[in-house]
Amino acid sequence: MRKPMQNSPMPPRYYDLNSYFQKQFGCRVHKLTVDAGLTCPNRDGTVGLGGCIYCNVRGSGTGAHAQGLSITQQLERGKAAVAQRFKAKKFVAYFQSFSNTYAPVDHLRAIYTEALAVPDVVGLSIGTRPDCVNDAVLDLLQELARDRLVWIEYGLQSAHDFTLKVINRGHDVAAFEKAVQNTAGRGILICVHVILGLPGETPGQMMASADYIANLPIDGLKLHLLYVVRGTPMETLYRSGAYQCLEQEAYADLVCDFLQRVPPTMVIQRLTGDPHRDELVAPAWSLEKTKTLSLINTKMVQKDIWQGKLWKTHPDEG
Repeated sequence: MRKPMQNSPMPPRYYDLNSYFQKQFGCRVHKLTVDAGLTCPNRDGTVGLGGCIYCNVRGSGTGAHAQGLSITQQLERGKAAVAQRFKAKKFVAYFQSFSNTYAPVDHLRAIYTEALAVPDVVGLSIGTRPDCVNDAVLDLLQELARDRLVWIEYGLQSAHDFTLKVINRGHDVAAFEKAVQNTAGRGILICVHVILGLPGETPGQMMASADYIANLPIDGLKLHLLYVVRGTPMETLYRSGAYQCLEQEAYADLVCDFLQRVPPTMVIQRLTGDPHRDELVAPAWSLEKTKTLSLINTKMVQKDIWQGKLWKTHPDEG
């Protein structure tokens, strides 16, 4: 990616998801969240109980499955809600809550193909854990990817095993790398999730996570702020004073530094999270998504930063 002109419209300094969709389909494409009613091995006792320390029983879900809505009904409702507002013409079914490859392959085939049968749905985005994929699952996704867009979103969160233990992630970095290597070359696009502000991590350690993923065959990136949700172990840590949330300025600085280190071809699918207002404990500024994105873009201009600026050029950091 060439250095952008200073007066370029935002955001030219990173490869955002809307630009990617426009390049692929020539129109506005919108992701529609789907709740398939699946669970997580870190909750059902296979790996652990209680889940990650920042995750509550909702697991980023919409509750639509519990309300009895089918995959098709969820997508049709989503289409109606966003088509007029965003002028979207095509849609990607985003299986978001919990681990969406954690089920028998026949069941996965049924829910994925149901989603793809909905008119104007051009692909899938499947959120999951790296320890919830095997050859049978990847074979299915490879089959679907022959004529549809298929993204798999692996939650890494940190490239440090000590952090993964602190957050009760239930897998190590090696499991993530194995999943990525087994997925690569199948026509399935890979997105990685990383959380900034995890307990005990320094800015240098967060940037080491950027350097790590920058050298793997990864196509997309989602960055999340660690915010505190009610009913989680993180709430206990926060209220006891053992954890302090990142300030908005500090988070924006970390995002800018992170983006410098990843390849310019990596699709930046998200730069902050979307907490549920009724569940959020802290920080309050995490509800200010537009302000946070504007701050990141402003800082990139002020600091003359663009995605990939330091990719493979910066010295190692401790």
